[in-house]
Amino acid sequence: MEEREHLVERYNTEKLAPATIALRVAKEFKDGDIVNLGRGIPGLVGNFVPLGVDIFWHGENGILGYGAAITLDDWEDIDMCVHNSSIQHVRERPGMAIFDFGDAFGMLRGGHVDAGVLGGFQVSGKGDFANWAFEYPVPNWGIGIGGAFELIVGPKRCIVAITHLDKYGNSKIVKELTMPLSGAPQQVDLIVTDLAVIEVKGEKGKKEGLVLKEVAPGWTIDEVKTLTGVPMEIPPDFQVYQL
Repeated sequence: MEEREHLVERYNTEKLAPATIALRVAKEFKDGDIVNLGRGIPGLVGNFVPLGVDIFWHGENGILGYGAAITLDDWEDIDMCVHNSSIQHVRERPGMAIFDFGDAFGMLRGGHVDAGVLGGFQVSGKGDFANWAFEYPVPNWGIGIGGAFELIVGPKRCIVAITHLDKYGNSKIVKELTMPLSGAPQQVDLIVTDLAVIEVKGEKGKKEGLVLKEVAPGWTIDEVKTLTGVPMEIPPDFQVYQL
């Protein structure tokens, strides 16, 4: 217990930045992929796609093929009508498409999106995901269900981008969810945190467990396992966080 408490204190000062998580997630896509980015850390991913890789970003508000997010430094470029599903104002790109809400969700439910990236509260050892809670009054606007049900089930691949621990030092990767399930059971394929990259092996709906693929520089396998508290396999090709 004392060892874990020490590691939690260290985590608070030595964890990777949210932008670094986004940079690592961006390496998972190939040219031509259609990808939906959820709120929070996933919303940063669009700014880190490698040169030569053209991704068609999809938003369930009815937008496809948009560009990078616009920061307040470039506020004069903002078009209030052009934003992604996280309400981030984004740049227009040639060929960008605008359509209605129903068509956007139809693309998700029809299996036409290659990957969905979500942030949330918990992921279980079998790939169950929780991104919402029964809590009133609602403490922040990001606690609702949103489009996560479709983003979990619809895309061909589900990637969760989260901090490894919550603000209380508890692991967000758990043996069993203690919060309401989003979407359907055993749908998460990859977890990318500020400490590790973890594969959830097996087919969707038939997940078999976690595989620790990478850990952040300066951290050991045992330290990450102690902080996580969920069994994880170590593969022969294990490596340091790839950026």
